[in-house]
Amino acid sequence: MVVEIARDLVSECRRLTEHINALEARLRKLVETLAPSLLAIPGCGVISAAVIIGETAGAARFKSKDAFAHFNGTAPIPVWSSNKVRVRLNRGGNRSINHALHMIAVTQVRRGGQGAEYFAKQQARGKTPKEAMRLLRRRISDRVFRALLADQTAAPPDVAPTDLVVPLAA
Repeated sequence: MVVEIARDLVSECRRLTEHINALEARLRKLVETLAPSLLAIPGCGVISAAVIIGETAGAARFKSKDAFAHFNGTAPIPVWSSNKVRVRLNRGGNRSINHALHMIAVTQVRRGGQGAEYFAKQQARGKTPKEAMRLLRRRISDRVFRALLADQTAAPPDVAPTDLVVPLAA
């Protein structure tokens, strides 16, 4: 009986994995159409790009990269304690986009490259790892904003961000 249950569970896992892979392939086609330069950012995968595109709903609605950073929660909040000026984590903003930006930052730090260099440079300046990651996330937010604007101006007129809606049942 245990073997039969295990066999059923393994076949269910395989079926779900195939379904997930098929959905991700469909999502990849949509994201490549809507935001090719977003996928060109190191560490930005299909799922992160889709979350950013879907939650942003058009980068042109933000007047600047600072407004976009405020929207996604990467804009720093200044705190004053005695004569030392510091910033703290912004717990507001869109947490889905913030999470996608964080995953991009973590990937960049782990894989090396510009993100890891920037992270190391900030730590050499005396920043804690959390502060350095927060600064890297803000830098990635600015780059994502530029990519979204570039993709929006280059996008074909018949494709809109709302086309990213993928039905769960296939």
